[in-house]
Amino acid sequence: MYGHTLTSWAVYQNIGRLKSMRTIAEDFGEVFGYWFPSRVAFNFKMRAANYYRGTYKSLINKITGENVIHVDETKANLKEGIGYIWAFANSEEAIYIYTPTREGKILENVLNDYYGILVSDFYAAYDSLPCRQQKCLIHLIRDINEDISKNPFDAEMKELGRNFTKLMVPIIETIDKYGLKKRHLNKHKIEAQRFFDKIELKNYSSESAKGFQKRFTKYKDKLFTFLDYDGVPWNNNNAEHAIKRFVFLRRVIGGSSTAKGIQEYLVLLSICETLRLRNASFFKFLLSGDTDIDKFLERKTNRLA
Repeated sequence: MYGHTLTSWAVYQNIGRLKSMRTIAEDFGEVFGYWFPSRVAFNFKMRAANYYRGTYKSLINKITGENVIHVDETKANLKEGIGYIWAFANSEEAIYIYTPTREGKILENVLNDYYGILVSDFYAAYDSLPCRQQKCLIHLIRDINEDISKNPFDAEMKELGRNFTKLMVPIIETIDKYGLKKRHLNKHKIEAQRFFDKIELKNYSSESAKGFQKRFTKYKDKLFTFLDYDGVPWNNNNAEHAIKRFVFLRRVIGGSSTAKGIQEYLVLLSICETLRLRNASFFKFLLSGDTDIDKFLERKTNRLA
């Protein structure tokens, strides 16, 4: 009864423009003079998710084949209760996966036999993965600053914070000047090792400083992985930005979706976010009827050439 163009328009309004299904139905009536109940808009979403299921699976395969993957997670409110959304991303692609719990089993399933580098925060579920890892140093800096702010008279925490800042400033200056290049970053490994040696030998009396001492010792091999490789970020910005895109959509969905419904949203959001990262139009991709993002972008490039 409804064609692909109308389906594309509705999905774009919902996922790309973050409009609720009720608003989409109302807008269509006002603009085009044809009124349909909001449940029809939900059918558009379900129909599109089924159509692009293969595209979504291709994105999963592509991301898990990359040398570097960023990962983050957040809650989702559903009719059945609380679920969790995991974002796996790099600079050009993003995928979202739903799980009913925050357990790390999904990581084993998605990253089975993954041999690249995983960039993440300090959530314990990531620690068990056997691949090389880079922990987000922005998270660590934020946590140190927050602790110092809460304990302004803790001299040991202030000293720890100063020493870590002293280590990080020249590293960031090198990145700003040369980018994430191993041949330039490698020179900072000596200072990083000296920092760890100093931390491990300290006999702190402050509970906060003791906590960070344990944290530095535990993650010693996962804090400066980026010094040994080209193109490995020292932060988890790619995954955090991807998670924010879901958070925006979550505000639109509210708690009205089921587990099945949220998975349909995630298929389409994965495609939308990937196209955004690659500076391409989500709406034009939907209208084209293509299911292969790379071929769609290749045709676009050829037209512009």
